[in-house]
Amino acid sequence: MGPFIIVAVIVIFLVVLIANIHIVPQARALVIERLGAYHSTWHTGLHVKIPFIEKVAKRVSLMEQVADFQPQAVITKDNVKMQIDTVVFYQITDCKLFTYGVEAPLAAIENLTATTLRNIIGELELDSTLTSRDIINTKMRAILDEATDPWGIKVNRVELKNIIPPREIQDAMEKQMKAERERREQILRAEGEKNSTILVAEGKKQAMILDAEAQKQRQILLAEAERAAKICQAEGEAEAILKIQEATAEGIRLINEAQPSEKVIAIKSLEAFAQAADGKATKIIIPSEIQSLAGLAASFKELVTDSGTAAE
Repeated sequence: MGPFIIVAVIVIFLVVLIANIHIVPQARALVIERLGAYHSTWHTGLHVKIPFIEKVAKRVSLMEQVADFQPQAVITKDNVKMQIDTVVFYQITDCKLFTYGVEAPLAAIENLTATTLRNIIGELELDSTLTSRDIINTKMRAILDEATDPWGIKVNRVELKNIIPPREIQDAMEKQMKAERERREQILRAEGEKNSTILVAEGKKQAMILDAEAQKQRQILLAEAERAAKICQAEGEAEAILKIQEATAEGIRLINEAQPSEKVIAIKSLEAFAQAADGKATKIIIPSEIQSLAGLAASFKELVTDSGTAAE
């Protein structure tokens, strides 16, 4: 029987030893009590507990946790009753305080959140409550974080999940939103019509400006063309006058070279008077010199005629 007892004792010892070996995983902690009093906190790794003397008082998760609470009834400053539910993100930083600081930490956080929310909302009106979520979240996080420090809990974030006003308030808000949308639609339509009118007016203005510019250019071109035509005409007339003067000068030169007699000059003068009359003048005054020269010409003509008759 002796060996069996020894084997049994060894097996029992091994079983007890194995039962008191604890491997603490990552982001976990064990609160250990010795003889009913807090002894230590075990973190990640292998630990051995003394049987019957030490015990695991609490297993604690060190990861960030989320507490989603039921909607809480609150009343705003303007006496509007509504339902608000919150979400709290917290993390345990001190396992001893968390274990011995409060009896039910999660229930304590929920009640503290409800009372804090009522105090903050009670200072705000309905419109401010609906538009000041960030302010409410920041105030609640600061208050809860300070209040939960003695419990070994750090509140990282608080969010208002839903704000549910009474049904009549929701109907009024929907009507207000509808009226606001209609007002914005009318404003946008009016702005569109205004912009369209402005664009049309600008287009007409640009068209008139372009038309005026075109007429101006047309008049400038016409004036330039008339000026060029006048210049050409003047140049032609000047050239014609020059040619006439050159012909006159050439005729005078030829006459001077021929050295005509006075009688020839007188006959040419008589021809010039005849051309000047051109059958239109009723009276022509002929100088005496030309008259005597004309008589001489008539006598000369008669002499030529008589000589011809005698020859016959």
